[in-house]
Amino acid sequence: MVVIFVAKESEPGETRVAAVPETVKGLLKLGMSVQIERGAGSAAGFADAEFASAGATLVDASAVGTADIVLGVQAPPPERARAQKAGSILICTLTPTLRLASVRALRDARVTAMGLEFMPRITRAQKMDVLSSQASCAGYQAVLLAALHLPKMFPLMMTAAGTLTPARVLVLGAGVAGLQAISTARKLGAVVEANDIRPACREQVESLGAKFVDTGTPPDAETKGGYAREVQADFLAKQREILTQHIAQADVLITTAMVPGKKAPVLVTAAMRQAMKPGSVVVDMAAGSGGNVEGTVPGQRVVVEGVTMIGDTNLPAQKAADASRMFARNILAMFPEFVGKDGVVKIDLAQEIQTAVVIVHDGNVRHDPTAQALAAQGA
Repeated sequence: MVVIFVAKESEPGETRVAAVPETVKGLLKLGMSVQIERGAGSAAGFADAEFASAGATLVDASAVGTADIVLGVQAPPPERARAQKAGSILICTLTPTLRLASVRALRDARVTAMGLEFMPRITRAQKMDVLSSQASCAGYQAVLLAALHLPKMFPLMMTAAGTLTPARVLVLGAGVAGLQAISTARKLGAVVEANDIRPACREQVESLGAKFVDTGTPPDAETKGGYAREVQADFLAKQREILTQHIAQADVLITTAMVPGKKAPVLVTAAMRQAMKPGSVVVDMAAGSGGNVEGTVPGQRVVVEGVTMIGDTNLPAQKAADASRMFARNILAMFPEFVGKDGVVKIDLAQEIQTAVVIVHDGNVRHDPTAQALAAQGA
């Protein structure tokens, strides 16, 4: 019987867990044996007793060395990666170029490591897409943080003390996170504007009741996978000029623009941000990738010239219960891709999803940028 080990996250501030009692039951139905590291779900509100009631076995961290499949949210530290047995599988968000020591340990231990962030954007894989599920949590939380720090209320209010005008929110980037931010801000009663370089986003933005800010569309604005491409400097300059007028009117600015595998583009310069009113709030959702707004400090909340700038780098972890539920469901949906009905695990790199997500296999690193970075280190 295949043994699955669910790890307790070691990254500071990471409160999510890669399996929840609901998905433990699903894994058991697939013929798996599930082991949960004690305390793995406590920060997300899932007690050990709930996992035990669902059929999981509670174990210590050392059990990682005997598991066939290890599930995690983030890449493990090198010492835990080295502890996995040869031929076992790791499933998590790897961020391999940022975790070279862990990738090297996985390679040397001959572990097959699957990076969930590399899931292809095809119809069949939608239910396995952790980037989308976690971005939805992040977009929601970004608006709640903005509302908490803004010294005015979001909705229009007509009171005996007079009328209070609604907050004005500008969202840059209308992917999953941006659309969720738009929806949440609208539900709270704000007047919302949004911008994205992908022309197809206009209809989605307007369907949520927001106004689309058109800054033009560069050629090849979108990848085949549906992500925004990095744009040229001349277009970026034109975009900034138009956006500055809207930024000056906004009470809240939420930025979401990220380019997979690259530093986030700077959409808002310090000069543009200076146009914002004192008391305004910026939530830079790309802070962990370098930030979209000059002056954002990753992992910190700072006040710059009267503007509160929020650089939290793990927004989904602030809604750990539901973020974990969605993350765990994404993983469960992925199992039929490499586990047969007979319960046998099969790695087939000719299969579309597997070839995309398998980053380390049989002692080799299959992700070129990571392999090149390791080679440059002589590792």
